[in-house]
Amino acid sequence: MPQKNNSYDALSGPEKAAVFLFALGEDQAGALFKLMDDDEIRVLSQKMAHLGSVGSDVIEALFVEFAEQVSSAGSLVGTVDSTERLLGKMLDKDRAQEIMDEIRGPSGRTIWEKLSNVNETVLANFLKNEYPQTVAVVLSRIKTAHAARVLGQLPENFALEVVMRMLRMEGVQQDVLQHVEKTLKSEFMSNLSRTTRRDTHEIMADIFNSLDRKTESQFMAALEERNIDSAERIRQLMFTFDDLLRVDAAGIQAIMRLVPKEQLALGLKGASQEVKALFFENLSERAGKMMREDMEAMGPVRLRDVDEAQAAIVTAAKTLADSGEIVIAGDDGDGPEEMVE
Repeated sequence: MPQKNNSYDALSGPEKAAVFLFALGEDQAGALFKLMDDDEIRVLSQKMAHLGSVGSDVIEALFVEFAEQVSSAGSLVGTVDSTERLLGKMLDKDRAQEIMDEIRGPSGRTIWEKLSNVNETVLANFLKNEYPQTVAVVLSRIKTAHAARVLGQLPENFALEVVMRMLRMEGVQQDVLQHVEKTLKSEFMSNLSRTTRRDTHEIMADIFNSLDRKTESQFMAALEERNIDSAERIRQLMFTFDDLLRVDAAGIQAIMRLVPKEQLALGLKGASQEVKALFFENLSERAGKMMREDMEAMGPVRLRDVDEAQAAIVTAAKTLADSGEIVIAGDDGDGPEEMVE
């Protein structure tokens, strides 16, 4: 019969990895297994099968060590490189490089969506060296609000010339558009992705967001004892279920369209009164009544199930925010915007 593992220091590297995978749960562990080769899976599977009972203090120590390593400056620089090496073994060089550029670069499905998520100063500094007609094409394809900010960053005379080109511009020929897209990908987005490294605290904040509330609280408290600065920075970067209060009415409605109603009802079952009120305010009287009936019909539910549903709702909100479909107040780091009567 497997013995209980009470000593964290006695665990080998593969055993720590096995404990970590069990603690993450089936979905997350399954996603990691897909990235491993057969030998790695075989070794980890053997360790997992013989772990026995692992104490909660051992699990906590493991996650604290993991959090410290991820949060320490530069400690995950190799992770991107490791992924690139793995892709290099599985795919041809050009395809692997394209995927890595997408990983490192701004979010978005198309080149124009990606450009809309690039800092306006960075984009303007690149465009000011292009032909005015090329800049006119670019600004006509990205989001208008972002185009306005980029235009304001360009030299005045150059910006005026771009405006005149945009006013005279009719339909853009497909071959011209393809050439512009190719130039942007090869000369701008590729260079941008190679110079952009995601902050390790952001990565850790995403991981903490995926933990259930009890586990997240335990690890955050333990991390605060070891590294208060990293803990505070991670806390600031985390987006929690209660942060949905920062989403406007249109955004809440977009989230409800994306999330299955059963999942939404389960998530709201354990929500604060403020969050519940926000969602019900954006439901019709009939839909709100049906939602309340669904929640009552569930009876008592496991906190773990509620946490998973709320995590899925948060993920949906972040996905919509990344694509520019909703706005989360305060995401740009600025204070409240001035209002006029």
